[in-house]
Amino acid sequence: MSNFHETDFPLAVALGASGGPERRTEIVTLTSGREVRNGRWADSRRRYDAASGIKTLADLGAVVAFFEERRGRLYGFRFRDRSDDRSSAPGAVIAPFDQLIGTGDGTTRCFQLCKTYGAAFAPYARTIEKPVAGSVVVAVAGVPVAAADFAVDASTGLVTLATAPAAGQAITAGFLFDVPVRFDTDQLTVSLDHFGAGSISTIPLVEVRS
Repeated sequence: MSNFHETDFPLAVALGASGGPERRTEIVTLTSGREVRNGRWADSRRRYDAASGIKTLADLGAVVAFFEERRGRLYGFRFRDRSDDRSSAPGAVIAPFDQLIGTGDGTTRCFQLCKTYGAAFAPYARTIEKPVAGSVVVAVAGVPVAAADFAVDASTGLVTLATAPAAGQAITAGFLFDVPVRFDTDQLTVSLDHFGAGSISTIPLVEVRS
């Protein structure tokens, strides 16, 4: 991914951010009153506002410095969405059986990390490109794989197994992950509310895709 820095937005500020996924849906109302709906995006895109996460002058200073180093909207970076940052349920311990990431064919050794939302009607598989280094655990056919027997590219989310799984074997994984984002503004409006405290009116962030 070009123009991307593999560094985290200040975690203390990210903890207090708000936001989540957005979709682009086109709705046409017919003369009969019925609707025709069409999803314009195959994948959701996440947006956040991190302004509410600033609690101290130290937080404010960290965000301003981070913004300057990213040159505003120019460079992307990692953002930890604390409401959705793992393969398991929010707050739950990750396990190597959390998410199905592929099925063996006897030849393929590389598998893309992903997280599936929903089950019964139209489950959505979200590609995970920014796993947290050292957090990924893997299993093949329900048996955990030793850390020495697989490698993870933390910048792409690709898992490479030392040995190709046999045909039909399920490859599953558990992991923590970040969201690749950029600032969605080239200006920060900083206020010193009173002695020892300050704020930034809005810190908009938007997900970027490779």
